[in-house]
Amino acid sequence: MSDRDVPSLSDIQAFFEREFPHNGTVIEQLSHHASVVRHPVGTQHLRPGQTVMGPVMMALADTAAYCCLLSRGIEQVQAVTSSLHISFLGRPVAHRDLLAEARPLKVGRRLAVVDVKIHSEGSTILVAHATVTYSMPGRSRDSAS
Repeated sequence: MSDRDVPSLSDIQAFFEREFPHNGTVIEQLSHHASVVRHPVGTQHLRPGQTVMGPVMMALADTAAYCCLLSRGIEQVQAVTSSLHISFLGRPVAHRDLLAEARPLKVGRRLAVVDVKIHSEGSTILVAHATVTYSMPGRSRDSAS
């Protein structure tokens, strides 16, 4: 896929199902400027005290950020997570899906930085905020955004 070949939501969902079959996330919305990704929450995702485990939210943040980059046509094999900073801001509702909204802050030749906000379905209260940085070693000067 070249930077000019911008994939559709169904293309990216099929890519995730093929490459990451046990991820469990569903891409809800996708555009050049944002992505919304859902992670179904079950009892296997809960810690004692009935709160969603941090690693689940970290994986969701990374997935949403990656989708955001893929929607821009960036070669999926080349973009790799180089940094993920997450702040846990509150308790997610135990048995509601989590939604992550990702927006690119900067997409350059070698690095991309994506902002991700996570909340429980049906709530606008943020439960986590992440900044995810990707290294894109295969991008050339001609494909810089």
